[in-house]
Amino acid sequence: MKRYIGRRLLQAVAVLWAAYTVSFLVLYALPADPVRLLAGGDATDVSAEQLDALRERLGLDQPLVVQYIQKLGEVLRGDLGASIGTGRPVTTILAEAIPPTVQIAAVGFVIALVVGGAIAFFATFTRSRALADVLIGLPPLGVAVPSFWLGLLLIQWFSFAIPIFPAVGDGGAISIVLPAITLAVPTSATIAQLLAKSLDTTLREPYIDTAWAKGASRTRVHVRHGLRNAALPALTMTGLIVGQLLSGTVVTETVFSRPGVGRVTATAVQQQDIPVVQGVVLFAAAVFVLANLVVDLIYPLLDPRIVLAGARQRRGPASTGADPASEATSLPDQQTLEPTGGAR
Repeated sequence: MKRYIGRRLLQAVAVLWAAYTVSFLVLYALPADPVRLLAGGDATDVSAEQLDALRERLGLDQPLVVQYIQKLGEVLRGDLGASIGTGRPVTTILAEAIPPTVQIAAVGFVIALVVGGAIAFFATFTRSRALADVLIGLPPLGVAVPSFWLGLLLIQWFSFAIPIFPAVGDGGAISIVLPAITLAVPTSATIAQLLAKSLDTTLREPYIDTAWAKGASRTRVHVRHGLRNAALPALTMTGLIVGQLLSGTVVTETVFSRPGVGRVTATAVQQQDIPVVQGVVLFAAAVFVLANLVVDLIYPLLDPRIVLAGARQRRGPASTGADPASEATSLPDQQTLEPTGGAR
């Protein structure tokens, strides 16, 4: 287990380094000049000497390799630099923007998990084929609906037609509802699609037939034996779901005029504010890595075969004294013979 955790931590560090490096190269490869943007568009009233002085003050006159090494060293010391546009520290900008984003993302994730899980559960649990077809047809619709259009529609319905929730701004808990629902719809559709497919496949496994033969109830088979095993593939997509939530905040916070990482990102990209964009990229990569790291640590608790298989691969068949063919089939056989154990 220690080696398993150690490998995952090294992978997390590598992903963060790669995310910073790629964002650095992409941003500096853009044709626009951030110094001219800071000076005001074409900067026709600014002399070339003034532009060079500003470029030198920002450290943009150095070769690309030198800039990369300097910036990477600052990041390792916890200094993300200062915004080119405002001069404020990037860490301060992110510290102010993260809490509002976390609020709507957390509420949206909970809504998506409950709604998506319920759709998948009842679509595979019901005996009515018509109802199952309707429920299975909902996730593609949720994925296809544009977030900005859904947000505007919710504002029209529940802010103007029926004035229940505020249309824009950050006015407390009640102002989180509509943005969270806007984020939750495509995310819940993703969860429902993954979980429904996984449940349908899991309920066809031989150990499910064994559970039926032992007299287990329909609810027990579906929840105890089916849902726990089916959750593993859906759990794997947690990183993708978290990324979908973060990317969705850019549109959602713009539509609802809310402060947050999404609006900071949109503004920074428009102004080519390289330090702020890199700070946002690092934050998003850190959230993505953290989510996947938590999933990697939960996996062995739900399915111990992951750690066991890794240990056997390191030892090899010669050290265990077991036949490779029997080694490869022993664990699935155990799962078939012991259906009441859930994911094994």
